[in-house]
Amino acid sequence: MTAGFQLGVIESLALSVASSVAIVICNKALISTLGFPFATTLTSWHLMVTFCTLHVAQRLRFFEAKAIDGQTVVLFGLLNGTSIGLLNLSLGFNSIGFYQMTKLAIIPFTVLLETIFLKKRFSETIKFSLLILLLGVGIASVTDLKLNFLGSILSGLAIATTCVGQILTNTIQRKLKVSSTQLLYQSAPYQSAILFTTGPFVDQLLTSRSVFAHKYTFPVVGFIVLSCLIAVSVNFSTFLVIGTTSPVTYQVLGHLKTCLVLSFGYTLLRDPFTARNILGILVAIFGMALYSYFSVREGRKKAAGDALPVSQMPDKETEPLLASAAKDGGDAKKANGVAHDC
Repeated sequence: MTAGFQLGVIESLALSVASSVAIVICNKALISTLGFPFATTLTSWHLMVTFCTLHVAQRLRFFEAKAIDGQTVVLFGLLNGTSIGLLNLSLGFNSIGFYQMTKLAIIPFTVLLETIFLKKRFSETIKFSLLILLLGVGIASVTDLKLNFLGSILSGLAIATTCVGQILTNTIQRKLKVSSTQLLYQSAPYQSAILFTTGPFVDQLLTSRSVFAHKYTFPVVGFIVLSCLIAVSVNFSTFLVIGTTSPVTYQVLGHLKTCLVLSFGYTLLRDPFTARNILGILVAIFGMALYSYFSVREGRKKAAGDALPVSQMPDKETEPLLASAAKDGGDAKKANGVAHDC
């Protein structure tokens, strides 16, 4: 990089949590209080502003743009944009409880895909901690489970596209040696384009109202602008967290955000809060703590196993001498006709 900075894992996790909670509170005020229900169209504006912000940052040399295979970027951008639209449709055609179950299903489905296609191994302790986490979030957030055929199909497609998109976010950054900022900069226009063209139709289908006929008062416009600015941080931190950790860790972080949003909703907005919510949040936090502990412990074990002791490393100057001595010893054995068993 010519100029710029890199956030560490802890900083990126903190940025992701703070920005996500902030945008949820902002969007809740925009949608519930000010009556602007066009979530898909709003997301397309988020991505458009994110791209424009990154373009300015790139011009100011905060990061270097890196060329990525065009087909890869287009397909990746369209896939991520589609997953956002499907999640919104899933929320529209299902009960809130079933939608929360859809979000919970993303973690086990991601684990399954990474195990099958990427040959990644998850220890029993990691699986156990994820199970505790999902149980806690389920207790805290799932209230009803009304099923319908179309809603179930949309939820299944939303789970599949979200999991594949997040796995690709991590894989592309590692395989192509691109940073989270570079990948977001390249893919944001395509994500925005598909949502910008389909968003108004999706929103009208879900709300029976047109985004073009809405009355844009000063408070509405102000909160839209604020939401778009916060979204820059949300989108940036999302790619950063997935790239520096893993898709599963990002989903675990997402459920931490859910618990925080429930807590903030009760504290700041006086949303209804029951003993069940409290129990679920506490169980979920315990699961997150277990996941963090086991992940760090396994990471240290892997790092220790990969590190070769210095005493076992041959010196560069003596290595040719050792090879020559071995060759001379082999020639001597052949000359004497001595057989050695292995």
